[in-house]
Amino acid sequence: MAKNEEVKFSTSVTTRKPRVMEVDGENYFFKTEEEFKEMVKNDELLEYAHVHTNYYGTPKEFVFQEIEKGEIVLLEIDVQGALQIKEKYKEAVFIFLLPPTMEELKQRIVNRGTESEKDIETRFSNAFKELDFVGEYDYFVVNDKVEQAVLDIENIIAAEKLRVKRYKDIKKDIVERRSIR
Repeated sequence: MAKNEEVKFSTSVTTRKPRVMEVDGENYFFKTEEEFKEMVKNDELLEYAHVHTNYYGTPKEFVFQEIEKGEIVLLEIDVQGALQIKEKYKEAVFIFLLPPTMEELKQRIVNRGTESEKDIETRFSNAFKELDFVGEYDYFVVNDKVEQAVLDIENIIAAEKLRVKRYKDIKKDIVERRSIR
């Protein structure tokens, strides 16, 4: 998806500690709990949630700037955050990324080697509970093979761009020879 220049990835804010090789401002914006709560107080987050044992949120400013430029912004957020956004922004599109199996998900978490056994169980338990919310989403993509998952997401984006409801006045644009893309 990095090839698609109109698609931008939002960088989340978190209170968790950086993992090895993570860069502040690139992978996440790493904040203290006090800094995070100040962002909430100042209404700087599009959504936020307490996930596992840390806070995560999406900075508003970047998302709105990119949308204003006509870009498509992808947010990598949990169910709590998605439901908050769905309530506030009806035009947003939601894709639930599923593991091929729950066993595979657990193995992926274990293989990262970054969580304690307790954290692994918490993450796995939360992921299992989140499956109850798949029906709240518009689409699902099974993240089995990365290339196929990326293609599926790109196809969803392409289809969504062609939804009639996304255009104010197609007839007028066509009659006046304006491009609708």
